[in-house]
Amino acid sequence: MAARCDICGKGPMVGNHVSHAKNRKKRRFNPNLKRVRAMVEGTPTRLKVCTKCIKIGRVSKAA
Repeated sequence: MAARCDICGKGPMVGNHVSHAKNRKKRRFNPNLKRVRAMVEGTPTRLKVCTKCIKIGRVSKAA
């Protein structure tokens, strides 16, 4: 299952875990996705949407 927003396409980013001794190992920053029932072309559909898209109002939730 891909960690990608269905509206804006935001996906995971890559960075480093950095310990106190400055040792580095790879880590992954996943977007904050929520399962939402949204109106798409007049029909309610389940989407994986990032919280930023919900907050901005790009998604109109189904009742």
